[in-house]
Amino acid sequence: MSESTTQEKAAARPPEPGPVAELGSAFMELLAGARDLYSVFVRVLYYLVRGKRDKGAIAKQMFEMGNKSLFFITITIGCIGMIMVYQAGMQIKRVVPDFTLLGATFLQLFVRDFAATLGAMMLATRIGAGIAAEIGSMVVTEQTDALRMCAADPIDFLVVPRFVASFVMTTVLVVWAALVASLAGAATAYVAFDVLPVTFFNIGMVKWGHLAEGLAKCFAYGSAIPIVSSYCGLSTFGGSEGVGWATTRAVVNSSLAIIVLDFFISGTALMMVH
Repeated sequence: MSESTTQEKAAARPPEPGPVAELGSAFMELLAGARDLYSVFVRVLYYLVRGKRDKGAIAKQMFEMGNKSLFFITITIGCIGMIMVYQAGMQIKRVVPDFTLLGATFLQLFVRDFAATLGAMMLATRIGAGIAAEIGSMVVTEQTDALRMCAADPIDFLVVPRFVASFVMTTVLVVWAALVASLAGAATAYVAFDVLPVTFFNIGMVKWGHLAEGLAKCFAYGSAIPIVSSYCGLSTFGGSEGVGWATTRAVVNSSLAIIVLDFFISGTALMMVH
């Protein structure tokens, strides 16, 4: 092959995209994904008002998300509560050995932030993955196409029951997790630092605003997990391998959504206080 022919082929080959082009492409994909995610959220709100309510499907999803996540979140958050109290107590012991406010500080932090955020992060690994796997499997096996052929929107029949169940059960599980963590923390404080339960359960630092902030985070996380996970499931392609990728995306994106919502809700609460 002559040198001129090689140069002509090299000239005809399109140039490889540079870093700016790759960054722009990633940004456009992010915008498209945000638009589709917003579309799913709006349609869920629409069908909450105008859709056909299947109470049996909602009850089934509440059982799947709530009852089957109870042991997992109890053990996880209980251990986290014990670790937090023990580590905080060790730091207090080194500086000022006064454990009077150990329980009060722990309760305030757990009520306003840690219970909702840590509990939701744990639930995202189970609930989010389950939602994405179920819906993704239905997409690759063309069950969602069958629903559309029957004039049924998959958002109404698949996403809305999971949204309602997650909204309710996330709040219930977080409240339960906060109770378990408080009891585990009180037991740790009594065994490790001789702090009486009466002293530990000092709710003087817990204000109504902290309760409102914690509940707002529960509602926000309980709404974000099914929306993000359902979107990942509905955008599945490529067979069983695509279902695996959708499950991974659901866990990662749900966790990211929880962190972002935590930032904005906490920032808003601080601005309202000051």
